[in-house]
Amino acid sequence: MKKGPRLVTEDDQRADAKRPPANHRLNLAELAYDRLEELIVACELRPGMSLSLQDLQRVTGIGRTPIHQAVNKLAADTLIIVRPRHGLQIAPVDLARERMLLQLRRDLERFVVRLAAQRANASHRNQLLHSIRILRDRGQTMDIGEFNRLDRRMDQLLNVAAGEPFLEHTLRPLHTISRRIGWIYHTWAAPDEGLSKTTSCHLEILEAVAKQRAREAISAADRLIDFCDSMFDLIERAVDPARLDCNLEFIHTR
Repeated sequence: MKKGPRLVTEDDQRADAKRPPANHRLNLAELAYDRLEELIVACELRPGMSLSLQDLQRVTGIGRTPIHQAVNKLAADTLIIVRPRHGLQIAPVDLARERMLLQLRRDLERFVVRLAAQRANASHRNQLLHSIRILRDRGQTMDIGEFNRLDRRMDQLLNVAAGEPFLEHTLRPLHTISRRIGWIYHTWAAPDEGLSKTTSCHLEILEAVAKQRAREAISAADRLIDFCDSMFDLIERAVDPARLDCNLEFIHTR
């Protein structure tokens, strides 16, 4: 016998009223992803650290479903390792792999800045000039955490100006990996160096794109990648490997 449509009860209506709208759930998932990404970059979630979904809920103050969605995305980005029946692990810093991925980032960055220089409209250029002013005014005084947050916005702006949405999804994890390397370099390997070199490289890119000079933008992007590549040798010499994978602490203490 064919059943008719189920009647909506008062309990159903109350449950619907409590359930956040779909766009709110999506925003929470994006917020969870952004927050976890920031914690990974700043090594507040230590490389190699094992934890659970509940741990991530606790440190972010965000509910289970958006955290689960964010973890799935971060796992696809190779920033979190999911171990069935054994919980989660923050991906350790693999210097050899991440240096290799930097070369992939080089090719993609060239493509992005070329497109951005060719396609940026007046609104994009105004936003680029705003970022340029921030870097000029505050680049010498901001810390690496503040710079990384600004860097994330600059990456988003260049991707929007390039006008190819696929690039955002491809480049974002590569940028996150590089930002964690940058944080490690400026915090543990060369804490007294300051940010003048990295801000200078970013300024050159933004200024070339704002002036719609694609070749200059590509050359500036190459100089940034060269600087990022130079970080690896010093990190390898100066940083305790246990900071790059906290599981090595247990080996050292045995």
